[in-house]
Amino acid sequence: MRWPSTAAEAVAVQEGLRGLVDNTDVGDRPRYVAGLDVAYDGDRLAAAVVVLDWETLAEVDRAVVLGETTFPYVPGLFAFREVPGLLEALGTLRTTPDLLVCDGQGLAHPRRFGLACHLGVLTGVPAIGAAKTAFVGTHAEPGSARGESADLIVDNEVVGAVVRTQDGVKPMYVSVGHRVSLPTAMRHVLHLSPRYRLPETTRAADHLCRQALSAAE
Repeated sequence: MRWPSTAAEAVAVQEGLRGLVDNTDVGDRPRYVAGLDVAYDGDRLAAAVVVLDWETLAEVDRAVVLGETTFPYVPGLFAFREVPGLLEALGTLRTTPDLLVCDGQGLAHPRRFGLACHLGVLTGVPAIGAAKTAFVGTHAEPGSARGESADLIVDNEVVGAVVRTQDGVKPMYVSVGHRVSLPTAMRHVLHLSPRYRLPETTRAADHLCRQALSAAE
């Protein structure tokens, strides 16, 4: 498909694709799970994908792509800055992931089509959004213990969950991307966060993209 160059074109793409999102569980428990993240230095970017073994959380594959942004920063259209590089990185992996964990939103988005939905629909791979901050919605404060959660709500609709991944730390904002239900997405994020607030997938991808961007200076 032709990549949009204006905000109006990008919104039209989101509107056209969002009906393809499947918020039900598809497939078995993943064997390989990928974390995806992008680091920026002005218009320069590094898009990274790190694949971990689901059981051990050991790294089994990685890919990083250096490039430049081709789309302006517009709230709600961030995927159009990140998806091209991430798709390129995914295409160079030797190991095919069974689950994508995005450092961003899925259905918790003004048009219910954030980065995790976009990547999930384009690749067909189950995907979830695990964000550090909320983009839309209101919620009660979840309990302070690991595993406590609260609904993230927009216009009386549950679009995600606010999940405490460790005792007493700030919660993560979890939402469906594609081919995963919200309860399963929450369980996945907790499984991937055995020691720290952030999932191990996100920690690994964040480190790789920052390292690659710094090395390219």
